[in-house]
Amino acid sequence: MLIAFFEDYLDCVSDLISHEMIWSMDKLQHHAGVSCLDHSFNVSYLSYVICKKFNLDYRSAARGGLLHDFFLYDWHDSKKGAMHGIKHPKIALENANKFFHLNKTEKEIIQKHMWPLTIIPSVHKEAYVVMFVDKYCTLMEFFRFNKQKFLR
Repeated sequence: MLIAFFEDYLDCVSDLISHEMIWSMDKLQHHAGVSCLDHSFNVSYLSYVICKKFNLDYRSAARGGLLHDFFLYDWHDSKKGAMHGIKHPKIALENANKFFHLNKTEKEIIQKHMWPLTIIPSVHKEAYVVMFVDKYCTLMEFFRFNKQKFLR
């Protein structure tokens, strides 16, 4: 059953993960030693699981979760990182639109995942799932990395 569940997830994002630009995110450090790609996979899969459990649009959540940080630059760079928290959802959406066909829910997930910084809230429940999962994953990645560093 678990294999079928994971295969269903992979089916939702297969066109995304077959594209080289998705894999370029692996070269970008995101949070505390975790790559942007790993963070995006964490957010995508957990959002998929939660939305599937609550009979929401799990396909859009998986896809929007994978693309929510598709900004494709090192935000730690002081020039590009200025106002990153506010600007990157728009940049991620522009990049995603260049390479992929997105539905309305997927676009809103990407655009609104930093609410309340993005000011206007989402109308889709899936966007709130991704938003909260993103914050949860960020905290887990940060504390896990710092714990490992502390134990060395």
